[in-house]
Amino acid sequence: MSSKRQIHVGSVPIGGGAPVAVQTMTKTETADLQATMAQIHRVAEAGADIVRVAVPREQDVEALRTIVRESPIPIIADIHFNYTLALRAMDAGAHAVRINPGNIGGSDRVAMVVAKAKETGTPLRIGVNSGSLPRHLHELERENSVEALVTAATEFVELMERLTFDDFRVSIKSTNVPNTIASNRLLSQRIPYPLHLGITEAGTRWSGSLKSSVGLGTLLADGIGDTIRISLSTFHAEEEVKVAWEILKALQLRERGPVLIACPTCGRLQFDMDTVVADIEKRLEAYPDPIEVAVLGCAVNGIGEASHADFGITGAKNEGLIFSRGRALRKVPQDQLVDTLFAEIDKYVASREIDVDHAEAAEGAAWLQAIEEENAGEMTPERLAALEKAAANAADANDLDEMSGSLLDVVAARQRLDEQESPTAGRRFSRT
Repeated sequence: MSSKRQIHVGSVPIGGGAPVAVQTMTKTETADLQATMAQIHRVAEAGADIVRVAVPREQDVEALRTIVRESPIPIIADIHFNYTLALRAMDAGAHAVRINPGNIGGSDRVAMVVAKAKETGTPLRIGVNSGSLPRHLHELERENSVEALVTAATEFVELMERLTFDDFRVSIKSTNVPNTIASNRLLSQRIPYPLHLGITEAGTRWSGSLKSSVGLGTLLADGIGDTIRISLSTFHAEEEVKVAWEILKALQLRERGPVLIACPTCGRLQFDMDTVVADIEKRLEAYPDPIEVAVLGCAVNGIGEASHADFGITGAKNEGLIFSRGRALRKVPQDQLVDTLFAEIDKYVASREIDVDHAEAAEGAAWLQAIEEENAGEMTPERLAALEKAAANAADANDLDEMSGSLLDVVAARQRLDEQESPTAGRRFSRT
């Protein structure tokens, strides 16, 4: 669910049912045309729908004309303090302009920006940050920072409406994840305009990605948000784009490129999975198709955990199995697993069909069955689930004798497990 109103930044629709758009911001001095255009092309290749550039100086406005003309994706001019730069950015052809109500000046200056936006058909973004709220809201911010953020945004929305201008979207950002979540939830109930999401100054590629994933993922799962930007302390803006796409893919909001599934490893691991996963992840970057690929560290659980994957591998000592959508394809030596996996993927990409050699598939299935039998005493979650299902079916058929007493004891013990005895006591899920 996106915002009711829809605007367009260049050719990109925002809100009104459009897919969530991915935005980033260049890290270069905008006036450095060569560096700025190189980065814009990199973020566009990584999947950015829109890119913002900082325009703090007159020479940046001059460069903006060329950037807008040559960019493969729409350009937003980021303006603070100097409203005249906003006017000039629109004359330079910016596809949108971002202004901050906390530092752009009084309502008379805003009115001039809006008049120019109407004249040029340029949408605006109202960007409210916790660190630059209007002065009259500083006391409220100390008392209730969420209400202060939302008040700043709604006051500016009301000003836009008094100026009969509705071609805009709104963002309210904080470095505080819970505050960002709470303020956007509240704002989404008060206004119908598109919302841009982000955790401002989130941090490094590691911590910033986690904070952004928690904050933005929560809001997007609630159906809130029309564009997103991941704000990371890195000179490589394409890294922000990659994180944004992983969030959207995880929530199944958009598809772009392969999805990698990889088990967390444990004491059953019998091959160098860290190296294998890194190799597979890197090689998958060359594939634009939304192929789902799984890497399982052992064969004890079979391929049940990733039976939905288009392709996958599961390993054991010296050998491994290539599988597809829950079916064994072939058994191969361990050092050939990755190359064979990509050979199968390439055949599928070319033909849109999964190539199955029935003799090799039968041999692979037999190999997997043998390993499962060797580890039959291990009660994996999958095996317990299967036993519970079998017990239920047997009970329905009054045929419990077909199950061994020991297996029935295992199932019964699990079914009798009291929540107080569990190390996960207090969790929200129920075992019934």
